[in-house]
Amino acid sequence: MKNYSYIGISFIILLFGIWAVPKIVDHFSGAELATIGKVPNFSFTNQDEKTITNEDYKGKVYVVEFFFTTCPSICPIMNENMVKIQNEFYGNPNVAIASFSIDPEYDTPKILKEYAKSYKITNPNWHLLTGDKQKIHSLANQGFNLYVGDAPQVEGGFEHSGFFALIDQDGNIRSRIDENGNPVIYYDGLEAEGIQMIIEDIKELL
Repeated sequence: MKNYSYIGISFIILLFGIWAVPKIVDHFSGAELATIGKVPNFSFTNQDEKTITNEDYKGKVYVVEFFFTTCPSICPIMNENMVKIQNEFYGNPNVAIASFSIDPEYDTPKILKEYAKSYKITNPNWHLLTGDKQKIHSLANQGFNLYVGDAPQVEGGFEHSGFFALIDQDGNIRSRIDENGNPVIYYDGLEAEGIQMIIEDIKELL
């Protein structure tokens, strides 16, 4: 009788284990990510005077921002946080960053090279990109729906957001889904919470 009781208890424990494992996996699995759209084709020049296109990011998870080197307000915060993302994935060749200058007339490859040194940008797949101003602004405003524009009335001369975009290995813009089932679309590049979210979601895509 004791043997039967032992077998019965063991069977219950086994059943509980089979039921509990997927629950535990669900609990620790990453957030569901929505697909927002495709990144348009682009071709610009990086800080090493090399032409960089979509093809250079193929097969990589990457983060996109729009900034300029003389920005007196949010850009330093954005790029300090972007360095945190870089360092989190140090040595991983499948993680990349694209920083598009919205002031390309000033931000030449030489200027961008010095900027990269000052921020300790070491990831060989972090490209600071410059080129035709109209094309970069169009990529921001139409390609990513991240507003940038001339603003001579404000310090620095430009307006832009502090958001980051997350791109998967196939060139799709990805984002989290909120509690109402709507895509969040972008990540706050100015706040620790936004940086932690994008780090988690890069890991999910990898």
